[in-house]
Amino acid sequence: MRALAIDQGTTSTRALVVDEAGVTTVHSVEHRQFYPAPEHVEHDPEELIANLTGCLQAAPDVDCVGLDNQGESCLAWDAQTGRAITPVIVWQDSRTAQICERLKAGGAEALTLSKAGLPLDPYFSASKLGWIMTHVPQARELLRAGRLRLGTTDAFFRDRLTGSFATDPSTASRTSLLDLETGTWDPELCALFGVPMEALPEIRPTSGILGTLPGGRKLTASVVDQQAALYGHGARKQGDTKITFGTGAFALTLTGTLARGNGPLPTIAWSDQAGRNVHALDGGVYAASSAINWARGLGLFSDFADIDEFDRPPAISRGIAFVPALAGLACPHWDRNARGAWMGLSLDSKSIDMAQSVLEGVAFRTAEVMSSIAATTAISEPVSIDGGMSRNPWFCQFLCDVLGRPLMISDEPELTALGCAQLAAVGAGSSLERAPTGRLLTPRPVDPGWFETFVKARDAIRAFGANG
Repeated sequence: MRALAIDQGTTSTRALVVDEAGVTTVHSVEHRQFYPAPEHVEHDPEELIANLTGCLQAAPDVDCVGLDNQGESCLAWDAQTGRAITPVIVWQDSRTAQICERLKAGGAEALTLSKAGLPLDPYFSASKLGWIMTHVPQARELLRAGRLRLGTTDAFFRDRLTGSFATDPSTASRTSLLDLETGTWDPELCALFGVPMEALPEIRPTSGILGTLPGGRKLTASVVDQQAALYGHGARKQGDTKITFGTGAFALTLTGTLARGNGPLPTIAWSDQAGRNVHALDGGVYAASSAINWARGLGLFSDFADIDEFDRPPAISRGIAFVPALAGLACPHWDRNARGAWMGLSLDSKSIDMAQSVLEGVAFRTAEVMSSIAATTAISEPVSIDGGMSRNPWFCQFLCDVLGRPLMISDEPELTALGCAQLAAVGAGSSLERAPTGRLLTPRPVDPGWFETFVKARDAIRAFGANG
């Protein structure tokens, strides 16, 4: 079995071939990021399609193809021409924050939590799609003509590349338009956000024969990137957990059946071959690697090797705390008004102390996410981690310490692609299973006062945001 995984992410599109020998990148291309107004983040849909086509053209012969997507990024297009009528509104975009706050003030969050399992937050697709209906006249014209299509990026890609206007349960569960109990689009949720249900894609299984791509290859899996990573980590049973440190940090724990918590979000991991939805709990930190890159851009350090080790105790032990709320606080607070800040700086604080505290802040926020998940369901050990920050030895040990759990640092750097390809193999009636391998870390005792210091800093930036 030889599968092609196409990883269509926030900053790039990559083609990776997966077989029993391993994972090999065969093509990779970055795409532009557009910031046309404050809080707006967009991609060019045609650029993404061109990059996907380039990935397919660069790939060798394979048995099947899997596609993973950004999750909450979405757009509108013309069913007749296939051309987008809007940019891709990226998951990081928060232009609908005031809309979400207004709906929340009217008590609408009770509906989204009960049906979709999601808070009212611009992170999810529903308010973005509603914004399109309000602000893009062509969308209303196409709706009247019966030609409007609305959806997440995967539905656009599948429509253009296979002629099938469809999404999968994992992606649909990130929109805030899906009833988690029924696994179908919900009329009440669609009405709440002003999204015409007739313009949404069909929901089809994660794996199976999903369509024929240019060149004749079969698309046999379509899934959210974080769920693909969970599968690639080897998660198959309740409690299995992974944390991926990319632009943000995203934790997922398999629950099997639908579970609801106070903070972590119920989501669909994937659908099995019988068409049953496999559920998980999800928790995210909006800024992880992006916070590190931001700190580097400020000149706090010049090379990533500079922050692999420190010749000083943790900054938090010296009263310095950084809260990485550079795009707000996600799980379990869901506070978009919060903003990042350092606390405890003095005239003898150095740039390396500030850089160190950024790493620590990501770890403390991840610990908050994991605590909220653990309050709802048991977490198996070790917890498996991957992503760019998992290559930083100091960060990994500090994270292990504040989590108080053993960590497995995966040997495989391409777990999203691996999981995507594994699901594609399942959809093609085969398998690409392999036992996860990696380096095991064990936690060391930490001073409880560190957590108290971080919580004080976190509460301060929330209070500041609320007054702003």
